[in-house]
Amino acid sequence: MTDHAASAARGARTVPVIPVDDAADTATEALRFEDYFREGAAPTEALLWWQLERNEALLAALRALCHGPAALVRLRTWVFMELMALPESRVARDTLNRHFHSLREEALELVLKRLREAELLAWDGSNQVYSVTPLAQRLMGVLSPLTQGNSEHDADLAAMLANVAGAHTLGTLDPAQLHHLQAQLARLYDEFADAIASGSEFHLRRARQRFERALKLVEKASDALKAIIEQAEAEGNARLERLARELGLAQARLLAMASQFNRALQQVDRQRVTLGSTGITTTDVRLWLQNVPFLENLALGALSRPVHPVLVAQHELLDTTEAEFERDRPKPPEVMALPPGQAAPPGQLAVLSLPPDMDELQALLGRWHEAGHAEQNLAPAVLGGSYARAAYRAQLLPLLGDAQAQHLSGATGDMARQPWRVRWSAEQAPVDDEYVQWMSHGVLYSTERQAAPTPPETPSPAAPEAAAASAAAPSSETP
Repeated sequence: MTDHAASAARGARTVPVIPVDDAADTATEALRFEDYFREGAAPTEALLWWQLERNEALLAALRALCHGPAALVRLRTWVFMELMALPESRVARDTLNRHFHSLREEALELVLKRLREAELLAWDGSNQVYSVTPLAQRLMGVLSPLTQGNSEHDADLAAMLANVAGAHTLGTLDPAQLHHLQAQLARLYDEFADAIASGSEFHLRRARQRFERALKLVEKASDALKAIIEQAEAEGNARLERLARELGLAQARLLAMASQFNRALQQVDRQRVTLGSTGITTTDVRLWLQNVPFLENLALGALSRPVHPVLVAQHELLDTTEAEFERDRPKPPEVMALPPGQAAPPGQLAVLSLPPDMDELQALLGRWHEAGHAEQNLAPAVLGGSYARAAYRAQLLPLLGDAQAQHLSGATGDMARQPWRVRWSAEQAPVDDEYVQWMSHGVLYSTERQAAPTPPETPSPAAPEAAAASAAAPSSETP
């Protein structure tokens, strides 16, 4: 062997052999914690590793209590928790014998010896009494979930929420507790999302029940979470505040799944089928089938004769199939030409137009203007035709000189731009018309021939339709 190989062999570290079966206690106890890692170096810079190393005594006590066969572990745990429930701070051996009278003496001595070796019980030889150590009290805090009822399906979430709320109340809140609670909420979210994606009605309903219970627990812890955020902001603990806000986001994400559950259940309800008029649904049939102990018994007596298989060759199947296809094959549609064009029927496009009274009135005013009239009686411009037409012409007269209508285009704007104005009088008199018997006096005067006269200070005259309260009937009935 060369010098280089020899030095390499001396510098090489011997890698311990890890037993495949973890029940080999003698081989496993000889290994150190660092031997399970590559390069033989434990993650000493990790916070969790440091916390575990600091609580090495608690881990040793837990290992001493839970090491060995399952029956012996249960016996030690039962005796330990019974001891912790005793109200006396110091217990004599006779008291223990009376308390565990149903337990064999050698079994009790075996358990007490293990508890003494694990420093969970302290023996006072001078007073001949046992006392509970502080390490046992810490271990009882670890084992306390075992005493809770197992009927609670969400005991894991309830325990974590209680730990966080209680630690915040006592001022001993640790960021690791928020980490664990956030991880549990993420696991619940994935579990509920899988239930929604499955589309199974029973899976959805079971998950919905657990979701509602988890929702109640999370809502109760909302006040504690808000208080944690406020306290972290006040103390300037940025890490705790960040973890609390991330926990709040996980909580909001979980709360938002309520609508997804509702939509999934509505989809399942739409797919449910009712069997005839019996009112029995497919869900009822499925529940009944799930409660049947042996489904194969339902087929007993269902077949009165055995099944006789029919063997058919492949060419026979092909011939029969081709014949069926040829017989039932639909005829291809024939190509049809487009129909010839047709001439459009003759017609006339009717356009809605205004009544001719406005054009006639403007033509009359234009003739008066060309003739040089400065003022004309109102009756020729209003009367004529019928009472309705006379009333319509009277309603057009206020357009003369209207400032807003002068900017319009069309007949309305032309009417407003006429150089004529109307002046009504309060006096009324009979008129010579076939349809109107009485009418208020008035004149039309030109603004280009003379200045606008000042209207008399009289009440506003009535329009022809108001003055025609005693409008005449047709000419045959006019007095």
